[in-house]
Amino acid sequence: MKKIKAVLKNYLAPFKKVLESVFEAEARVSAFWAKGAHKRLLQIQWGIVPMPEHFNHRIDLFYQWLNSRNPQWVERGVYSGLVLQGGNLLELACGDGFNARNFYSLHSNKVIACDFDPRALAAAKKYNRAQNIEYVLADIRTNMPKGKFENVIFDAAIEHFTPQEIEEVLKNIKLRLTENGILSGHTITQRAGGKHLEHHEYEFKDKSDLLRFFTGHFKHVTVFETVYPGRTNLYFWASDGILPFRDNWKDFITENSVKE
Repeated sequence: MKKIKAVLKNYLAPFKKVLESVFEAEARVSAFWAKGAHKRLLQIQWGIVPMPEHFNHRIDLFYQWLNSRNPQWVERGVYSGLVLQGGNLLELACGDGFNARNFYSLHSNKVIACDFDPRALAAAKKYNRAQNIEYVLADIRTNMPKGKFENVIFDAAIEHFTPQEIEEVLKNIKLRLTENGILSGHTITQRAGGKHLEHHEYEFKDKSDLLRFFTGHFKHVTVFETVYPGRTNLYFWASDGILPFRDNWKDFITENSVKE
């Protein structure tokens, strides 16, 4: 097979410019079509009632990111990716499984991703499968998957619960984390005009409003924000162990700590 590939490379070398032009044109047409198709899908899914409980992140990938230049949807996976420890991971309210597959599975031993919506899990199994991901139907208020996990991710979901439910969910998360396990995730602040989505039970006022939910359960908590037109995003890390950018974080060095 390697010899065949080498022969083909040499044989096709004189035609490289022509082939490159052909496939570049194909890529432009494909990108144009994909962008338009996902724009139309967004308009149907979110412009006609009832609103879905989960978001199709291929719409972000092929349309919204390019159209808005807003990287917020990628931040969510990146910031939780900073705290992955390589062991077992539990994702709560995983939606379409985009982050489970594309941000968490490669750096985790096993991922259990759960959601209460059968349609979300059907999309996850169809579009975001991976060998080490298990998608589970579960309402985390009453049937959170059991086990011990180095990471629990609660992304774009905490706002779907009442304050009382959040307290109970956090208690159950703590029981499932290993000694130095880390909880991470993302949510959104409320806006002056009301809730962003009608099925949000509680949108947080600011960083301190979100922080207060974690301090009774974890020794160390970090909450930070990113601000974009129309929305402010809140991110959190919580653990009894080490968190990113603390003095003893293994992936963080300062000028004074570098040894000759």
